[in-house]
Amino acid sequence: MPEGLPRKLRHAFILQVMLASVVVIVGAVATSSIVKEALTGQQLRSEAQEFWNGRARDPAYPLPRTSTLHGYFVASGEQHDRVPAGLRGYGAGVFDLPGGNRKLIVEERSQGRLYLVMSFDLLDAIIRRAGLVTMLLALLAVYLTTWLTYRTSKRLVTPVSWLAGQVARWDPGRPDMHTIAPGHVPGDGGDEVGQLTSALRNLARRTRDLVARERDFTRDASHELRTPLTVIRVATDMMLADADIPSRGHRTLLRMRQAGRDMEAIIDAFLILARERGEAPLTEDFDVAAIVDEEVEKVRPLLAGKPVELEVVAAASPRLHASPRVLAVMLGQVLDNACVFTERGRIEVRIERGSLVVADTGIGMAPEVLDRAWDPFYRADLVNPTGKGMGLPIVRRLAERFGWTVNLGSTPGVGTVVTIDFARDVLA
Repeated sequence: MPEGLPRKLRHAFILQVMLASVVVIVGAVATSSIVKEALTGQQLRSEAQEFWNGRARDPAYPLPRTSTLHGYFVASGEQHDRVPAGLRGYGAGVFDLPGGNRKLIVEERSQGRLYLVMSFDLLDAIIRRAGLVTMLLALLAVYLTTWLTYRTSKRLVTPVSWLAGQVARWDPGRPDMHTIAPGHVPGDGGDEVGQLTSALRNLARRTRDLVARERDFTRDASHELRTPLTVIRVATDMMLADADIPSRGHRTLLRMRQAGRDMEAIIDAFLILARERGEAPLTEDFDVAAIVDEEVEKVRPLLAGKPVELEVVAAASPRLHASPRVLAVMLGQVLDNACVFTERGRIEVRIERGSLVVADTGIGMAPEVLDRAWDPFYRADLVNPTGKGMGLPIVRRLAERFGWTVNLGSTPGVGTVVTIDFARDVLA
């Protein structure tokens, strides 16, 4: 599930706090180390210079000897017997001694060689405490600043997130603009949120009007088309009943009747889809087998002259509480496709307890064609198109409209299998 804007904002601030904390801690440790190194070196050089200055005034100037500082002096020409063995190997310079916070400075002049050993335990403790206090104050400042910034950002983002949630719950055909009225928006989003709210309300109004116009046009056009189609169908049936019609004319009339029935099926589908969501077609209890038998008989003329066997296999006898016309339109479209694209072999309509399966041995579809089979008006063969590209899209839209599912599987040269799953409406 994608993260919302407030959660992403929270994660960003948490990451910022973590990075800032690491920078502050590393900076405090590094600064303490640098300060300690600079102070201890400077202190040792100052003590050494103080000793040399005192010796210049008084050859008997004593060596420093305190709780933190010890000195050893070897006059020129003397042995280093009084210098601890651990210090004799060092040359001139400043060195860290092992075993604690101690430093050694060795300076050699014409009067002799000076060794000063200083312990910095107290200074180290002071630097650590000062660094810890500084680090804590810096972290507190970072946390406080980040928290205040996060609260401000969250307050600004809350109206946008609330708007996104409200719009996501809208019915595309009937958006509820009252939910995003200016007085209902939480928080203080400023002028930008007000402009966004106004734009969404205008878009929702235009979408609602557009859907209504489209629905009204589809309904009115479909009703207008039914009258001439009924006249054509009745006239065709009457002419087919005339025994004096030649065979050539008889075939033509059969094609006309089938074309008229195809148009009536499409118009029925459009009328069903043009209804409001709360105005579903009348439902009733019915046997699926009766619908199947009726639709199978309607498409048998399409197989005239083809070596194709059309068979119904009743593996169950389900009864539905649904719209029989919807199921008839869906099955009719699937069977029509199967008859058109199957030149030889077999078409089987299998009645399961919760589904209808239509399997044919037709030309099948390649994967790239199968991916677009649900697109309206899509036809794989544009040079020699068969059909109008509306059958399967209508089937899917009807299924979605009434909570059913349609699955499509196909293999080139093997055939196609279409499954209409209506298990949710099967009577127990």
